[in-house]
Amino acid sequence: MLEVSQKEFWFVVGSQHLYGEETLLEVKSHAREVVAGLNDSGKLPYPIRLQEELAVTADAITKIMKEANYRDEVAGVITWMHTFSPAKMWIRGTKMLQKPLLHLATQYNESIPWKTIDMDFMNLNQSAHGDREYGFINARLRKNNKIVVGYWQRESVQSQIAEWMDVAAAYEASFEIKVARFGDNMRNVGVTEGDKVEAQIQFGWVVDYFGIGDLVTEIDKVTEGEVEQVFGEYRSLYEFDYGDYEPALWDKQVKAQAKIEIGLRRFLEAGNYSAFTSNFEDLYGMEQLPGLAVQRLMAEGYGFAGEGDWKTAAIDRLMKIMAHNQNTGFMEDYTYELAQGKEAILQSHMLEVDPSLAANKPKVVVSPLSMGDREDPARLVFDGKAGAGVVVSMADFGTHYKLLINEVSLFEPTEPAPHLPVARILWEVKPDFETGVQAWIENGGGHHTVVSLNLTTDQIVAWANMVDLDYVVIK
Repeated sequence: MLEVSQKEFWFVVGSQHLYGEETLLEVKSHAREVVAGLNDSGKLPYPIRLQEELAVTADAITKIMKEANYRDEVAGVITWMHTFSPAKMWIRGTKMLQKPLLHLATQYNESIPWKTIDMDFMNLNQSAHGDREYGFINARLRKNNKIVVGYWQRESVQSQIAEWMDVAAAYEASFEIKVARFGDNMRNVGVTEGDKVEAQIQFGWVVDYFGIGDLVTEIDKVTEGEVEQVFGEYRSLYEFDYGDYEPALWDKQVKAQAKIEIGLRRFLEAGNYSAFTSNFEDLYGMEQLPGLAVQRLMAEGYGFAGEGDWKTAAIDRLMKIMAHNQNTGFMEDYTYELAQGKEAILQSHMLEVDPSLAANKPKVVVSPLSMGDREDPARLVFDGKAGAGVVVSMADFGTHYKLLINEVSLFEPTEPAPHLPVARILWEVKPDFETGVQAWIENGGGHHTVVSLNLTTDQIVAWANMVDLDYVVIK
């Protein structure tokens, strides 16, 4: 998998000097226990690191937040108000914080000890008091921070923290996303256009153009021995479907994709690119439109979209980071199923459907492609998985970017499609076909999307809030 750099999250505990040093020592002890318990739960995708210096003064808070901004390994900050923490102390530090922020509204003890409770206990364990004060200042500062409420040992609370961590890590990694565009956008298509400068300002994405000849030069350096090695990998991982082709010709077409794969990967690695686009209208010097080669790279975690759609390629990479590259990939709306009670949308693409969504063992197929005017390309063919998912599309409206989010229900096909030489994904849209499709069209949702079976609407919305992105949720 295409990895992201190692990340951690800082745990900052709010209190004050009013209750004396003995109380602060208990606060520290409790904080160590909470952090150790969360780290040992096995539920969190990233480690939490306790900040031993308590947030009890404006200077201390500002120092912590400055340091969090400075350290690349810090993907976000989790705050806990153990006692009452006067919020004016938090203003400067919170305003300076440039990392995602989660307010954990919890308490060290789960239940109130009615037989022993006294004012010392009340002063020490007044998270309810502290949460309101701290929450007010975050709202006043318009931080759009995440709030998780509940007992810290509860699995549901830990799951919410884990989901937010994945989003926060993706937010940080978003500033490392570089998209290589091989060729320009498909001619006369509106939805693939976009303001690349604004995307870099708002989302951190770097989008670079390359002539297809730049890629061809790298592909031409690939040796026959290297191609044979990758072809052997294909044989061990996939079924080979020779169809009506002569075996020698079929092998030649598949090996052409292996050569493209090797050259493409080297090009991306050399430039530190984690996403890319291709365009069937710009294939000068190419034997085939990249198909199987692209699918293999998507399976490794690279973001991709066709027809030069760099926005969707970047979103694909972003969501793959959130989902740890599980069950998440580029998609395109193709054909409606309009039978009464069975309404659905067939999702596919010319070639490049992400095999992380495969429900069955993919098979390598060679078939003609009417677009691109090149040799018959090889591709992986499979049926998609079933499950609850979320589908996302981004559009540039000239004045602003807009994210479309729709909850969908994926299902495995029940009828064979022997003449369809591409992978297929089927889903039902929510809340129902007519409402969902109409809302998508009315709001300008594009035909290029990214779908995930591992992410939730709340996670996508959390990222949109982090980058101040306009969004519409259809569910």
